[in-house]
Amino acid sequence: QVQLEESGGGSVQAGGSLRLSCAASKLTVCAAWFRQGSDKEREGVAAIRTGGTTTYYADSVKGRFTISQDNAKNTLYLEMNSLRPEDTAMYYCAAGPFYVCSSTSWSISSRYYSWGQGTQVTVSS
Repeated sequence: QVQLEESGGGSVQAGGSLRLSCAASKLTVCAAWFRQGSDKEREGVAAIRTGGTTTYYADSVKGRFTISQDNAKNTLYLEMNSLRPEDTAMYYCAAGPFYVCSSTSWSISSRYYSWGQGTQVTVSS
């Protein structure tokens, strides 16, 4: 198991930016960001395979969000730009085995074995 801790959430106006961080207790081979809004199911936002050469994004965030990782610091990031009110949610980072990072599996939350406690992002119009 790997311990995960998110930070960087907050309140911003529409069009603004935030950068989320997720500190991991050890290197994760497949890491992802999920989010869950009020009365909504948890959804995959983005995922990255160790090495940073393979990334996946939900259609709703493509071109606005960027996932990255610093292996030396065991830290995962989510750069969020052009934020919209519909991006309001609790954001979670997750760690999973290597095979989860594929185009067909990355967004399935049950495939991940470790989760952070979440950080709230609120976007006002």
